[in-house]
Amino acid sequence: MVGRICFFLLFALVSQAVFAQDSASTNADVSGRILERIQKAQIGFSGKVWIYAKNLDTGAEFGLRQDERVRTASTIKLPIMAETFRQVSEGKLRWDQKITLTKDKKVGGSGILHEFSDDTVIDLRTAVHLMIVVSDNTATNLVLDLVGSDNVNANAKRLGLDQTLSLRKVFGGGDSSALKADETLKMFGLGVSSPRDMARLLEMIENGKVVSKEASAEMIGILKRQQFKDGIGRNLPDTIESASKSGALDRLRSDVGILYTRKGRLVIAITVDDMSEVTYTADNPGLHMIWKISQILQDEM
Repeated sequence: MVGRICFFLLFALVSQAVFAQDSASTNADVSGRILERIQKAQIGFSGKVWIYAKNLDTGAEFGLRQDERVRTASTIKLPIMAETFRQVSEGKLRWDQKITLTKDKKVGGSGILHEFSDDTVIDLRTAVHLMIVVSDNTATNLVLDLVGSDNVNANAKRLGLDQTLSLRKVFGGGDSSALKADETLKMFGLGVSSPRDMARLLEMIENGKVVSKEASAEMIGILKRQQFKDGIGRNLPDTIESASKSGALDRLRSDVGILYTRKGRLVIAITVDDMSEVTYTADNPGLHMIWKISQILQDEM
């Protein structure tokens, strides 16, 4: 109990410092209400939270440890998709390019391709859609084999995403140059980013500034069909549409997305990590925390 109380006191102090420095474009009263509601939502919760949100139509921003590096889990598939679209636009890859699914390329976890027969042939477009819509890990590795993690990282840098790196394929292999140069990055697993970086990438895609207006619109369409909606997209009314990508590890849940609300297009990136409970169900406390925070942000922003 003492440890939990100390955690919440530390959380409050860090939060207040962050708001003082990084929420200039959000009304101070609004920031205070958001902070107070998030602190109340955290009562009884064991874990750490990172948040960045921006209303693209009003310019209002909200951040909590938003520039700190976090484990991405499957949200790194968003910059992987962006780089794939870039290479297709430059003629380096083709959407109808054939990929053979051999037994040695199958990996477990999320997705469906590991259930397909050996030597099934799919095309690149199918692999990208599966990578995002059902977060298919095998599809992700197939795409990375073609585009390369180093190219994903170079494109992220061009876009100004200085905290974002694709480090390796799902379950290992294909290590990026960044990972080879800095072994401390191993702690992040599949990829590393920050809430602000992920939200910024979504903002650029929504505004048609990644590859082209047409490519950006197609990416948004894919993200709208993403099937894991237990975080930001949970229990949304019919009046609110979402375009998102989620991620999950044993003690982590993350979600990045756009909510098309009546108040404006709200870009949200939330990471919850270091949870004491490991469960892969819709009742995961990290998913519930992301949902609660997203509701608070919708109400206040």
